[in-house]
Amino acid sequence: GLESSLEDEGQCNIEIRDAKYAYAKPVIIRGLTDNTKFRFLCSKSNLLREFSNKTVRLSTANTHSYRKGEDAFVCTSHSLYFFGDNNFTEWGSLFEEYEAPPYSLPLMHQAYSFGIAGAGTGVPFHWHGPGYSEVIYGRKRWFLFPPDETPEFHPNHTSLSWVSMSYPNLELQKRPLECTIRPGEVLYFPDRWWHATLNLDTSVFISTFLG
Repeated sequence: GLESSLEDEGQCNIEIRDAKYAYAKPVIIRGLTDNTKFRFLCSKSNLLREFSNKTVRLSTANTHSYRKGEDAFVCTSHSLYFFGDNNFTEWGSLFEEYEAPPYSLPLMHQAYSFGIAGAGTGVPFHWHGPGYSEVIYGRKRWFLFPPDETPEFHPNHTSLSWVSMSYPNLELQKRPLECTIRPGEVLYFPDRWWHATLNLDTSVFISTFLG
């Protein structure tokens, strides 16, 4: 029952830089790469033409339960979308055209995670190693807490429910770093930072994990 877009982009209190890399804290980088061709290849018409005969596995984005399946049954506490664990044999021709951020960590190999999701979906709070996230289509709202500030959230509630019910009640000093990123912007998230996302539009996005 969601519309195709959500209006509230929220504030932005994350530093924005032009083609500069940061390590210790989140940063949004503009003008880092040119993925014009990749964006064209990720258009709805092209994806349907090239991959309409492929089977995809949808994921639940719950913090402690990443259920995957090809069925359309969704519990009220779940939001299903296509993200991660991509079949690189079938999708390899697409990923070859992606220009990843030109930074890496010593002795680490980059790994991609590609996603397509509708408005109102997203991943609730979790953490992992460092990496980048780029929006190809749509808008994605991010919320981040440093490793020593564990956010309060229900692990089986969606990001949309957290934004609607919990976020407005947070004291100002306890609110996260947050911003909405758009096509052409890359968010760097450091190691072990808590983060949650909310797709404001039907979105196509790709993350590059550094370890």
